[in-house]
Amino acid sequence: MPNISQLLSDSIRDVPDFPNPGILFKDISHMLADPALLRHSINELTATSGGVKIDKVVGIDARGFIFAAPVALNLDAGFVPVRKKGKLPWETHEMAYSLEYGENIVEIHKDAIFPGESVLLIDDLLATGGTAAAAIKLINQLEANLVGVSFLIELEDLKGRDLITPVLGDVPVNAILKY
Repeated sequence: MPNISQLLSDSIRDVPDFPNPGILFKDISHMLADPALLRHSINELTATSGGVKIDKVVGIDARGFIFAAPVALNLDAGFVPVRKKGKLPWETHEMAYSLEYGENIVEIHKDAIFPGESVLLIDDLLATGGTAAAAIKLINQLEANLVGVSFLIELEDLKGRDLITPVLGDVPVNAILKY
């Protein structure tokens, strides 16, 4: 019988040419629909905190929200969204970035994280690293103590780690599944 990590990996469907030609999209819909697999993914991401007291868990719009909010609850921490430009109703910091199929801008509320708070950044996918690098820069602007960056999936061939490592220093990067 396969272990739960293998079941998790097996539940992720490849969708070629979505949202644009040449992109291989990792569809997590089946994993999300299975409560045992969803629980396992949340528990695995929670464990990446390394036992450090976390004040805020930051999730990146939009699939990162699915994982970051329950991880925050597991860690007795607050949840902070990093959203696409124009989606947050208060004063924000913004950061532009490039991704594998275009460009975008993400924002965070200026008062979402206080200086010195311990933060864990969560997203569903590390591809080219542009979105994560932008979120890391926003967290750094708020003078938070970023203690870890964790992803459900890392697409290693796209070298996203290479883009985020220079803005992280010695902050650990975790991926539950690597392709």
